[in-house]
Amino acid sequence: MHPPASSRVYPVHKDVCFHSDAGNRGESNSCVPFSARCASRLAPRLEPEVHDGEAANETFVNRNPRNLEQMALAVKDRGWGTTWPSREFYHRLLLSRSQHHVTAEVFSCESPVPVVSCSTQEWAVKRELSSTRCVAACQAVGEVLAQRCREAGITRMTYREVPWTFRSEAVKAFWIAVKNGGVTLSEPRRKYI
Repeated sequence: MHPPASSRVYPVHKDVCFHSDAGNRGESNSCVPFSARCASRLAPRLEPEVHDGEAANETFVNRNPRNLEQMALAVKDRGWGTTWPSREFYHRLLLSRSQHHVTAEVFSCESPVPVVSCSTQEWAVKRELSSTRCVAACQAVGEVLAQRCREAGITRMTYREVPWTFRSEAVKAFWIAVKNGGVTLSEPRRKYI
């Protein structure tokens, strides 16, 4: 004869869970194998310990706003597919030649005002040149602009020129001077995470 259920001694194993199902089965304590139902309890919510002077600031200010741009994670404005030049850039290089002067400007995607510029109208560039419109002027503007871009931390930018103007010697000299100055004239493709 077995002893009554209340006086039974059950061996305790690491995979056995004891719980009371007296209301459901009409039994007292029953031995049920370990299940997810036994283990699914809410974990206690622990509040972080905050000591004097250690409170976290609730507003975060990015101290390097170009960080996402340099990792190619920042959003590029695509614009319409039919616009020329394309709006998908972080920085864009624009070369303009007038009857008397050569001007090169670097625009950010966020501002219509140039970030870095160089022109033969500047006295420091103009006094070294015999003509402010020749091939040597375009080359000098390219060298000075590349140096200013490196000092500003801009090492990659988009440069799209209309194909028939790119064939001229002055534009080719400008392009080579900027590339030799340490600036890459293409941007990495945007990474989507």
